Amino acid sequence: MADQTKPASATEKLRSDIIAGVFVPGERLPEIALSEKYSVGRAAIRSALVELRSEGLVAIAANRGAMVRRIGLDEAIEIAEARKVLETLIAAKAAINHDPSDESLSRIVGEMQAAVSENENSRYSELNRALHRRIWEIGRHRVANDLVSNLRDRSAHHQYRLAVMPGRAKESLEQHVAIVDAIATGDPETAARAMERHLDSVIEVLGQWSELGAP
Repeated sequence: MADQTKPASATEKLRSDIIAGVFVPGERLPEIALSEKYSVGRAAIRSALVELRSEGLVAIAANRGAMVRRIGLDEAIEIAEARKVLETLIAAKAAINHDPSDESLSRIVGEMQAAVSENENSRYSELNRALHRRIWEIGRHRVANDLVSNLRDRSAHHQYRLAVMPGRAKESLEQHVAIVDAIATGDPETAARAMERHLDSVIEVLGQWSELGAP
């Protein structure tokens, strides 16, 4: 049987590359180069740039073209604050909906523990993202999931900076273990509090960077 998987669109490919850091904040996004990179016409690239501008990932200026949008620390803090409200709800829903036979969260946590012990911060950052997405899937709150996915995409650059900060991965791991344990035991209140503490710690670090005048 032929593979029926739909190929990724130019928008999906460009979004993924921006989130992964292939294109860094402030980097220009020339239509011709992107058209060649993704083997699509310039109309598809223009459409992708407009859509990603609406998501807050791309900035388009007259006579200057498109570039990866820079997210300042003040905005990153606001994003984390909004995520806290949404993700505490999602964590609670995940605890209610969790199937005891589903070991996906514990498997990801195990990989995160290995990444921390081997000091693979880049890998840890990827697994961190995968864990949150799996929690969203289990929570099954479509509106909250859509909103928080966009917010997390917009702050991907800062999320990576957090993951590679000395000692941060270990601290983050402990917080994620607490979240997963609460979900696994079907305790929505504890899951929500654990997620709230995790996002509070993110906000605290971003605030410290802001006070130090970090970019």
